Amino acid sequence: MTHESSMRAVGWARSLPISSGVREAREWTRKHMSTLDWARTAPALVDSVVLAVSELVTNAHVHAHSAAQLILAWDEECLHVTVHDASPQLPEQRQTDHNALGGRGLLLVDALADDWEVRRCPRGKDVTVCFQPPSSAKEAQEG
Repeated sequence: MTHESSMRAVGWARSLPISSGVREAREWTRKHMSTLDWARTAPALVDSVVLAVSELVTNAHVHAHSAAQLILAWDEECLHVTVHDASPQLPEQRQTDHNALGGRGLLLVDALADDWEVRRCPRGKDVTVCFQPPSSAKEAQEG
């Protein structure tokens, strides 16, 4: 008796040079999120994913001085958002001055995502965040 897995995974990848800007990353992400139907079932979650993408791509461009490789992968349990950059330096959460304009990106990502991790790669690093849909969005996706 063969057992076939019912899991379907989907994914998208995009290279974002520094010259492309973060707006392109946000628009591209929102477009692909619409294929999961989360815009209808979990619009606030879509906004959180787009905001996290914005922060991670900004970090790649500004702090790593690198193009960003953006990967979205949905495995029916979690939307994995990975941003790869060419810098081997791992990001760190900083204590920020309340008057500072920046420095809160990872704090924001930590607050938005269900989980996140950083992994060194031979040519840089990957920052991956996981977003689990609310049960109503998950049921709509399966149905």
